[in-house]
Amino acid sequence: MNGHHDTLADYLDHLTAEAELYERLDDGAVRCFACAHRCLIREGRRGICQVRFNKHGVLRAPWGYAAGIQSDPIEKKPFFHVLPGSDALTFGMLGCDMHCSYCQNWLTSQALRDTSAGIQPQRVSAAQLVNTARQSGARALVSSYNEPLITTEWAVDVFKLARQHDLICGFVSNGNATAEALDLLRPHAQCYKIDLKSMQDKNYRQLGAVLSHILDGIRMVHERGFWLEIVTLLVPGFNDSEAELRDLTGFIASVSPDIPWHVTAFRPLYKMTDPAATSAWDLLRAAEIGKEAGLNFVYAGNLPRRVGDFENTYCPNCHALLIERAGYFIRGNAITPAGACPACETRIPGIWSAYQITSSKPATKIDDGR
Repeated sequence: MNGHHDTLADYLDHLTAEAELYERLDDGAVRCFACAHRCLIREGRRGICQVRFNKHGVLRAPWGYAAGIQSDPIEKKPFFHVLPGSDALTFGMLGCDMHCSYCQNWLTSQALRDTSAGIQPQRVSAAQLVNTARQSGARALVSSYNEPLITTEWAVDVFKLARQHDLICGFVSNGNATAEALDLLRPHAQCYKIDLKSMQDKNYRQLGAVLSHILDGIRMVHERGFWLEIVTLLVPGFNDSEAELRDLTGFIASVSPDIPWHVTAFRPLYKMTDPAATSAWDLLRAAEIGKEAGLNFVYAGNLPRRVGDFENTYCPNCHALLIERAGYFIRGNAITPAGACPACETRIPGIWSAYQITSSKPATKIDDGR
């Protein structure tokens, strides 16, 4: 380790509390349950994420700071079926349990692995974060920028307070989840975005995870009734073959055809500078494959006004235009207060108000008194 790592790591090690997501083993070792790596961490060592560590047989987890705090449209997360047009206060910490070569948040996620990364964290309390959200007019509070699973305990502390003020809470995550972490989170968080980066295990291993763990994570998030949206960053030559996209969208549809799928454009970044940027044509081709797989809500993101109807939300039953978007801007929202299509009254899954949360769980007909 060089001096930069020492100082940042030392500083971060002070901003910790005893973890909840672990068990103590013989000989002073611990087993961490925060992510699907389930690291066995011996005394004085760190987990794969670099920010959870064993000190005297106690697992320490990040606590009481943020490396980024920003209020922006919830559509940017992207959540398209959560309080459209509202702002989310997003906060992140440092570290990640993966090491994607094209990470868009590498300055925070790779802070303890890469000497050129690292953002000075600022101490912050749960109350300060919630107050900042309320003062900025945000209606949601989201943990992102690094992998929130590895800081679940801190997020839960923040979300408990946020829920007292009717803020919707969520994770923007790689999905490398465990049942233990999701069960700790679920009483306090309502929405969850997962990046499904590939359907090839060899690709996932290159990024630092195992495909089956991510697929299990998606199923577990859905089973627990979180509102789930899935994003795939389309990287030319990495995950954009027709066969892989059919596989990927078929998997999502098998969990629930109501899960919104966002396919977004790659731009050369960080350590992956070889592939070309994704074209609008590539996004449209992938989106059509998603439609053919039977997905009800397919979105092509981050190339505004170049992807036709794939920025908007349509009723899966009568195809009425429900939410019209231009980038992150909402031009019109026709969804009724009850969360339905005004034309045919089909219930549209999502979180349309802070008080009325429609999960995408399998068909249980909600009786609304009609």
